[in-house]
Amino acid sequence: MVKSENNSNKKRVGILGGTFDPAHKGHLTISKKAIKKFNLYSVIWAITKKSPFKNESKYNLKKRISLCKKIIKKNKLVKVKYYEDLIKSNKTFDLINHFSKNKKIELYFLMGADNLIHFHKWYRWKEISQKCNIIVFDRHGYKKKSLNSKTFKKLNKKQITFVKFNKVNISSSQLRKI
Repeated sequence: MVKSENNSNKKRVGILGGTFDPAHKGHLTISKKAIKKFNLYSVIWAITKKSPFKNESKYNLKKRISLCKKIIKKNKLVKVKYYEDLIKSNKTFDLINHFSKNKKIELYFLMGADNLIHFHKWYRWKEISQKCNIIVFDRHGYKKKSLNSKTFKKLNKKQITFVKFNKVNISSSQLRKI
């Protein structure tokens, strides 16, 4: 894990980014697991208008934000936010930089194992791994590929924590087909 000086005084904040098209209980499950396992102060669901790796979203941004808030209900430790207008970018690197300016927080970037497989294609991916802790949650059918991925092999194992847990067998792409 990425450690900075005097971590004990910092709030640990998780970021789960994505289109959330649509949000589902799997997103909430990994958020709750991360909060508990890594003693996070909160997890922010950072919604992107459009993923650079996906075609158009099924739902518009406003509807996706509304669905996210409905999923988290009254969970005060999970927050739904849209940052792209503020940071003038949809790149994870720029979002991480935005949060890195706050010296009172320690960042944990959460992702599913499916995203780790292609993480090396993300904009400035190596720098992302140097600026925050990367927490990878196992997903049904992706463990072997993610552990053999270019990213997992290239990065120092201290920069990535792979979390095994009782997986929720659901995905946004499955839900879009319904």
